[in-house]
Amino acid sequence: MDEGLRRAARWSEDGSPFVCVTVTSTGGSTPRLQGAQMWVSEREQVGTIGGGAFEHLAVQEARALLKAPRDRLTAELSAHLTHELGMCCGGKMSAFLRRHLSATPLYLFGAGHVGSALAQHLQLLSTVQLIVVDERPEWADSARLPEGVQVIQEEPEAWLRLSPLPAGASALVMTHDHQLDERLMSLLLKQLARDELIFLGMIGSAGKWGRFKRRLKERGASEEALERVRCPVGLAIGAQTPHEIAISVCAELIQTLRQPQGAPNTSQQA
Repeated sequence: MDEGLRRAARWSEDGSPFVCVTVTSTGGSTPRLQGAQMWVSEREQVGTIGGGAFEHLAVQEARALLKAPRDRLTAELSAHLTHELGMCCGGKMSAFLRRHLSATPLYLFGAGHVGSALAQHLQLLSTVQLIVVDERPEWADSARLPEGVQVIQEEPEAWLRLSPLPAGASALVMTHDHQLDERLMSLLLKQLARDELIFLGMIGSAGKWGRFKRRLKERGASEEALERVRCPVGLAIGAQTPHEIAISVCAELIQTLRQPQGAPNTSQQA
């Protein structure tokens, strides 16, 4: 395995986003031929597609792609290697850029039946990194959850007050206590209102959410943030068992993370 592939594998393991740049066609005199590759992260570059102005343009385009909305995964670049680029090769090169996304941190508050089923299904995906928060030792047990799931065995509200979720995270509230659910939602809504969370969902009936909304709004939650909450969370597939509900939640998470920004989200609330 060459250095570029090794570095890309390491970035993938670390959860760091990067772009693979591949030369797709050449014509005339060019510094590299079709198939040449380089890998670009936010701060590093490994490999080369020939150096010079065309490579510089490709690196700029790659880093712009890393900052683009998550639904934009690819880009293309073509240029004549003339004096306009400060190059004298005279040929033409085209490149294809593919963005490899980092996993989104997903904080699951509650390790009950649905939570453990959800962990099993989410572990099959590369789009999220699951962190489970629950104070009950018999439930917050790494032995009953898939390998790779991070378990935080602490009281969820106290932990969240001391450890606000990182920007770009998602959260699901599925605890064993309705009052705890409401207190957690009060804290998480503040982060949602600041656009720090990509997704916020809660398990429960439409009636439960209606009561929560009224009380949360009285305590100062914004209407806009409340409308962005997915409750009942999960796509409307008639799910009843823990694994069926988990599949519906996974589907909605994928839909949210993959869809263009601003596109409608069709969930059980619709």
